[in-house]
Amino acid sequence: MFGSKLVQRFFSVIVVIVAFFSLAVYLYSVPLIKSQVYQIERNASRIALNNVFELANKIYFNLEAYRAQALASHKAQLQTVVSLAEAYTRSIFDQVDQGLITEAEARRKVFDGLRHFTYGNNDYIWVSGYDAKLLSHPDPRFHGTDASSVRSQEGDIIIPRVVEMALRDGEGFYQYKWRRLGGPREIDKISYVKNFPEWGFVIGSGLYLDDIEAEVAQRKQAAIQELRSALAEIRIAKTGYLYIFDADYNMLVHPNPNIDGTDFSALEDPVTGESIADELIAVADTGRELRYKWDRPSDPNNYVYDKLSLVRHLEGFDWYIGSSVYEDELRASAELLSERIMTIALVTMGIAILLAYVFVNKVTSPINRLVSTAVRVRNGDLTAQSGIERDDELGVLARTFDAMVERLSSNIQTLDQKVQERTQALELRNTQLGEAVASEQQAREELAAIEERQRMILDALPAQIAYVGSDLRYRFVNQGYATMFRGEKEDIVGRPVAEVMGAKMFADIKQQVDLAMAGKETVYEYVFDTDGQEVITKRILIPYKGPDGQVDGMLNLSLDITAEKEAERKLTEAQRMSAVGQLAGGLAHDFNNLLTVVLGNLLSARERHPELEELDRYLAPAIRASRRGADITGRLLAFSRRQALTPTAINVDELIGDCITLLKGSLPSNIKVSYRGENGCAIFADPSQLENALVNLALNARDAMPRGGELNFATRARRVDWPEEYDEIVLPGDYVEIEVCDTGVGFSEEGLLRAFEPFFTTKSGGAGSGLGLSMVYGFVKQSSGYIRLQSEPGEGTRVALLLPVATQRQGQADEEERSIRPDCEAFDGKLMLLVEDDPDVREVVRLQLAELGLAVIEAADGDEALALARSLNGLYAMLSDVMMPGSLDGFELAEKVATLHPAARIVLMTGYTFDQSGAEETAFPVLRKPFEREALRRALLTETRTPLIRES
Repeated sequence: MFGSKLVQRFFSVIVVIVAFFSLAVYLYSVPLIKSQVYQIERNASRIALNNVFELANKIYFNLEAYRAQALASHKAQLQTVVSLAEAYTRSIFDQVDQGLITEAEARRKVFDGLRHFTYGNNDYIWVSGYDAKLLSHPDPRFHGTDASSVRSQEGDIIIPRVVEMALRDGEGFYQYKWRRLGGPREIDKISYVKNFPEWGFVIGSGLYLDDIEAEVAQRKQAAIQELRSALAEIRIAKTGYLYIFDADYNMLVHPNPNIDGTDFSALEDPVTGESIADELIAVADTGRELRYKWDRPSDPNNYVYDKLSLVRHLEGFDWYIGSSVYEDELRASAELLSERIMTIALVTMGIAILLAYVFVNKVTSPINRLVSTAVRVRNGDLTAQSGIERDDELGVLARTFDAMVERLSSNIQTLDQKVQERTQALELRNTQLGEAVASEQQAREELAAIEERQRMILDALPAQIAYVGSDLRYRFVNQGYATMFRGEKEDIVGRPVAEVMGAKMFADIKQQVDLAMAGKETVYEYVFDTDGQEVITKRILIPYKGPDGQVDGMLNLSLDITAEKEAERKLTEAQRMSAVGQLAGGLAHDFNNLLTVVLGNLLSARERHPELEELDRYLAPAIRASRRGADITGRLLAFSRRQALTPTAINVDELIGDCITLLKGSLPSNIKVSYRGENGCAIFADPSQLENALVNLALNARDAMPRGGELNFATRARRVDWPEEYDEIVLPGDYVEIEVCDTGVGFSEEGLLRAFEPFFTTKSGGAGSGLGLSMVYGFVKQSSGYIRLQSEPGEGTRVALLLPVATQRQGQADEEERSIRPDCEAFDGKLMLLVEDDPDVREVVRLQLAELGLAVIEAADGDEALALARSLNGLYAMLSDVMMPGSLDGFELAEKVATLHPAARIVLMTGYTFDQSGAEETAFPVLRKPFEREALRRALLTETRTPLIRES
């Protein structure tokens, strides 16, 4: 068999290939495997060290969190202790108010009682006067002494500084140094101190910070024990381990009991003679390993074995965490793995050579028989056959070869006949081809007509349509698409996409284009500027796949959605403003009820004790604050468009003239005020609210012109025939436009967008409530008007108010004044029905009615009030809240009582707005909470007339 040249060459080549690949695998893989296994073992040491480091770091942060938590807990305890001392002190001074003891006795009892109160770790309470005299202190050295000159060891004054800060802040936590009771030295202490101006002293209680540090130290010892347990379970290679020591060379955790817990600074490196501890600290967090000589447990005191240590420094605890492993243990796995790879390679090469020998013999034997048969056929013997019968590819090749020989013999005999038949068939095919060409020409003409109709339809669509090929060149665009890019369709087709739309736009949409070309339909929005106008488009990219399933291009469909987006933005803004308005109205109601109780009681206290000037000194600012609170709720209601308005026909020219006269005394001299208006301009609105709105705009302009400038008012009558853009689209009609312009600093872009939001202000330092412009906005919208704000930074601000003109009917209604009966009318002994569900508000109003001389009957809801009204005779008047529990509200109750007692005077009161209470107008006088007794008297003397309150 080896005599065949084919066998010799084939077998030799296979042997050389197997040997070459075996050698290459060895040279390429074995050294690399040794190196990688060694590095893996070293990295395992590094990973174990990092894991333990992270565990220790986590324990440190847990201890820091525990320290902060413990400090917060003790601070809360200090506040509780001072609160208990306050309660105890207040109970003693209450006895003074009751006349049971004198104030001097009370102060003595307070100071003696607090002096003997201790808690915690011998902590106590102390009391100091404003002059730093310690009125109460458990230490006899300080009790009753002047501590104004007591200093710490550093020379700092303590008690006067703490008292001064308590007087300034009212209460707070302050840290200083102080001795424990009976303690030898000063330590850090934190005290909670609260000022009590009604008694003229401060009360404090403190905590020594070393108590917290003791708790943290116990936690730290538990953490070290936890780390010791964790490190005991970790092994690196065969005998490697982890250890922990601190900056003072104390070995905190070590598996060797001879080293664990000792000072190992005396241990030296046998090679360098230096301290092992110093060398470990030097390589900490450098990423380098310390290599040194050490002994083995099996060979003690023989320091000839290479050892590696990696160290990390934990700054929180000032610990050093290290790993230690013998280098030969790291290499042992690599050597063992390399030996096994070599053995496998040699065995594999031997098996491969044996199999190659068998394979070569099996393959070359049938090939030689095929060669012999082919030689016979070449010599003209078309009856020759190989006779090979096999079930593999060689058998298929042999059978195919034999069949080819038989077919060749048969084909030679029939070739002439087939040539003649083929000639006849070609003549028939030529005739059919001519007919097909004519049919194809007709189909092309019909297709061109269809394409032209489709092109006209696509050009007429209100969308931009384009087809882009896989090479990102345009294949088709409609007229809308060409117009968008300021070109003609013929100029765009065939050009690259990036060239037509520009590099920036193409970069912006590149991600969506790539997705479409990958076979995914994408929908996105894109914004760009054209002729200075922002255009928002919605774009759909639809991939087109060819017969082979591959993406050949994409269809682009673009729609202009600028108008839809603008409408959506305005709808969202309207919904947000409506929600804020509802919230403002609800807050105003609750606050008004509270202010009714507060203001009523304060006014009653002032009237009942006019002789107490000291009391009036405290009542006067409280009454002013209550009235200011009522003004704030009025601003909230104005913003929410729900404030109760009293609209009348206003001569705008006269009102603005009076307003400017008022402002000239309030504005600085460097601001020039001017007015330009048209006579005869009249609007139907609340004059006081309009004047308030103009004053707010003027004061905002003053703040925007700190160095002076011009403030211009202007009015003009306007007829709007086409919708105009203010804060919303203006409906056609007759209006009066009021402009307020200044030359101030103007608004930023963010300020212009948020100008009408409640509580938003551009004033710094806490100045301004942020309700000025929002109140103006609410008043304008409630008056069925419109507002527009125009401003540029540094270019000043222009505010335009567009309000409906007053009709003749409204002008006549304005003349219907409420007539007030003479003030001298007496209420003495007349029967009054008071209906209010809030008991505190009911008590305050009942006192006001009683002071007017009325006999008052109370009811908590409408159902109870109606039952009383049916049983009463000679009912003089009824005062009822609008919103109450039960089946009747104030409006329904008023109608029913007016039917039962036609002569009775009926007045309503409310902290809600009418929009919330479900009614838009009423024929009865309405008081808005809070109100004073004089307003209540005037309301009872007011004749019923046309509705006082109108809602927009």
